[in-house]
Amino acid sequence: MKGKLLAFLKILIPFALILSFFQFLIIHYIVEVELYYSIFSIYTFHFLVTFLIFFALVFIHGKFEDKTGLAFMGLSLFKMLAAIIFLLPMMLAEVEAIFGSLISFFLPYFFFLILETIYVVKLINSK
Repeated sequence: MKGKLLAFLKILIPFALILSFFQFLIIHYIVEVELYYSIFSIYTFHFLVTFLIFFALVFIHGKFEDKTGLAFMGLSLFKMLAAIIFLLPMMLAEVEAIFGSLISFFLPYFFFLILETIYVVKLINSK
């Protein structure tokens, strides 16, 4: 279990740092958009949710190997709900430039989801 989590962290940490660095450059130097949430808070959210979901999936895979795919679908629903709760203050605040803030949240959301899916498929096919 620890080996799988460490291997995932070895990919997740550089992935998050590189992606956040490029998004920071694009947001502040190319597009120059004012965001409701900072890039740090967006990537902290994505990093924590992705790691917690993978941690739960590794645990479930160890106990109930045949339920890992179902657990992934359920935890993906949890991730969507967590994203809505995270974005709710921004939506209720009636921010003027909400589109840029939503794009800056959902682009990394899908990148993290792709990474998560790749590693879950590897986890399911590991035995």
